Amino acid sequence: MDKTAFGDFLRFYRLRIPMTQEELAERTGISVRSISDMERGRVRTPQRRTAELLTEGLGLTGKEAGDFTDLARSGRRPVAAKEEEAVPAEAPRPVLVTGLPPHLTELTGRKAEQRLLDEVAESSASSSRLQVAVVHGLPGAGKTALAVDAGHRHAHRFAQGCLFLDLRGMDPEPLSPDRAVHRLLRGFGLDERQFPTDPEDRLALYHSLVHDREVLLILDNAANEAQVRPLLTTSPGSMVLVTSRSTLAGLNARHRLALDVLSGDEAVDLLGVIAGKRRPQAEPDAARRVAQLCGGVPLALLIAGNRLASRPQWTIAHLADQLENERRRLSVLTAGDLQIRTAFALSYQHLAPETARVFRRLALLDGPDVSVELAAVAAGRPEDEVEASLEKLADASLLGCGGTPGRYTTLDLLRVFAKERLTTTERAEEIEAAGDRVRNWLLTVATKAAQFFDHDRAEVTITVDGPDPVHDRESAALWLAREQHHWRGALRSAAARGAHEQVLELATAMHWYSDLRGTGPLWREVFGAGAAAAEALGDVRSAGEQLNYVSWAHYALCGDPHAGLEAHRRAVAAATEAGDLVAQAWAWYYGSAISRRLGDPREAAELSRRSVELFEQADYQNGRHLALSLLGSMLHTLGDFDGAVAVQRRSEAYYRGWVGGPGNDELLSMVLTRLADSLAATGEVTTALELLNEAESLFRKHGATFAVAKAQHLRGRILVKANRLDEAEEQLLSALAEARWSETKIEIMVELAALTEAAGKPAEAKAHRVHALAECARYETPLARKLGHALATELGVAVPESA
Repeated sequence: MDKTAFGDFLRFYRLRIPMTQEELAERTGISVRSISDMERGRVRTPQRRTAELLTEGLGLTGKEAGDFTDLARSGRRPVAAKEEEAVPAEAPRPVLVTGLPPHLTELTGRKAEQRLLDEVAESSASSSRLQVAVVHGLPGAGKTALAVDAGHRHAHRFAQGCLFLDLRGMDPEPLSPDRAVHRLLRGFGLDERQFPTDPEDRLALYHSLVHDREVLLILDNAANEAQVRPLLTTSPGSMVLVTSRSTLAGLNARHRLALDVLSGDEAVDLLGVIAGKRRPQAEPDAARRVAQLCGGVPLALLIAGNRLASRPQWTIAHLADQLENERRRLSVLTAGDLQIRTAFALSYQHLAPETARVFRRLALLDGPDVSVELAAVAAGRPEDEVEASLEKLADASLLGCGGTPGRYTTLDLLRVFAKERLTTTERAEEIEAAGDRVRNWLLTVATKAAQFFDHDRAEVTITVDGPDPVHDRESAALWLAREQHHWRGALRSAAARGAHEQVLELATAMHWYSDLRGTGPLWREVFGAGAAAAEALGDVRSAGEQLNYVSWAHYALCGDPHAGLEAHRRAVAAATEAGDLVAQAWAWYYGSAISRRLGDPREAAELSRRSVELFEQADYQNGRHLALSLLGSMLHTLGDFDGAVAVQRRSEAYYRGWVGGPGNDELLSMVLTRLADSLAATGEVTTALELLNEAESLFRKHGATFAVAKAQHLRGRILVKANRLDEAEEQLLSALAEARWSETKIEIMVELAALTEAAGKPAEAKAHRVHALAECARYETPLARKLGHALATELGVAVPESA
């Protein structure tokens, strides 16, 4: 079941009554906006009380009520009932629990981490060697709270109990190992008059005491390995738990636990623990906003909760509005002597100057992660130096390590802090120059990378000023995917600054790359910016070209053929004014597909023929044979399957004999899918499946995931007709997971519903229909309306005319 299952069933049960969102809101007390967000999948894991109110309001009982409640919980991390830690009757009472802070707040969202430490504590008693566990994480992650919780829950497991020592690692002068030993000896109950005067003798005494005892030693807030290492000793039956902002990579620890930020639900739960559980329940949307703006950082959530608790007259929405202002966010996250800014500053102050500079410059990069190359451009330093600084920042938990080597994850709150330090430390002209350098580099590399996919380009000639991470199609595809957030942001910045030439150059380069990669909203924005830039430059031909791509993004990927038609009309006008035959041919090519989407297949076929003719006049063979292939699809839609195959065979022959640059067989794979569909309609199932296998192999070769899904969808359809139902279901489910075309998901879910019903699985069939009905409401096309009404009839629900 996908993550929107709850919203789909909510809409299904509401329409079955039938009931409007406003009526359901009045009945349950839940806002219309919240109900709308849940139905659209924007809120996927509602709070328990919200689910209960909806169950009552919808009148659900029995199994339906239980299933509905389960769906509400399915996206939430399971929270096991709190187990009582009963101390066995024969267990020895702890001799000492020294300096262990009290529990002040219920530990929230750390069940998995607690279980890991439980396992370490349980195994310590039977281990022949000292068990050392390191808990590390960013400032404010709750490392000390987790350690204190472990101390209280597991002290009874150790004969001499628990010793807790704050090593004061973030102080200007952290506790020295000798002073730490002095305090630990006092913790063991020794009189200071018994302490040896020589530091080495004191350390030896400490080691001998630990060796003869079973103890849980918590060393909190460690500065570095050198501070901790002397305090470790061979001690079977004992456990040492070390917390630090540093990863302490040089420490010989058997167990390591990186403490991450809390998930959205966990963050809301913690906010409720501090501010009172009723308040997030009363304002679930605002509570989620606060949790998001706090970045899931427990300290930030603790401060936010304390502010709400101390100001009962405030709404959570008021606090969220304050936090929305990035310039004030860190100041808002202050409660008494608790300040998130101070927590970050303690780590920042320990950075070497060059590392601190790299940290500040990361504020220029608005994204969830960063590469070494991009950080080097921002810092204006060599890559090897910057990589060393990034590693130090990761060791200090001011950056996270990404899923691949050479990439580092960033936290939004830390980026806000870095921006503060950037503007107060560096000159405005330096910051502006660095920002320009980053933007220009991103746009140049993105344009170069996209040109590797240009089927009409013999070679890529762009030179990159700075690190150059793209050298071929493979590296270009990888870079464009990984850095999409950054180059998309650079495009927005360039458009806002009026850098029209840069914007148009990038948008023009993206045409062929976009064919099989990326999403509708991305390309609607990119080509929309390209069209605006071309118009600002007075370049009518380029404006027509970009508007063609805008129309494609609207109708093919965003499910909005009416917006596509409007862009198409503008494209035709611009291409005609420019007198550019190729741009006109592309306009009719895209117009053909729009006409079919709007329910006029005969006009679609006529426009395809016009496109073929114009490409022939322009002597542009690549466009001509793609248009021939499209014409074949239009003939297929009209039921002329033999004619469709004949036309598509001509296109296939051209691309099989076309000697082009690397990756040009992508176009062959696109043609093969259309040909396979028509061949299957004529009864040539075996040949059709062979062509789909070839096409999918080529798509996979070029990393075109969405196109792989299209091949799987067609294969699933063919296998259904061949009565190979198990294979068909597997193919359709795989296609559904990756499909990007606007109406394709609806078609796949309808096909899966029919298939699973025929296989005697009515519950699965119903689920597919419910999801398909919800998807129909998202698109204003004849097919979506037709399928939506058919599904509503099958499910017995009323669908508004506007749906």
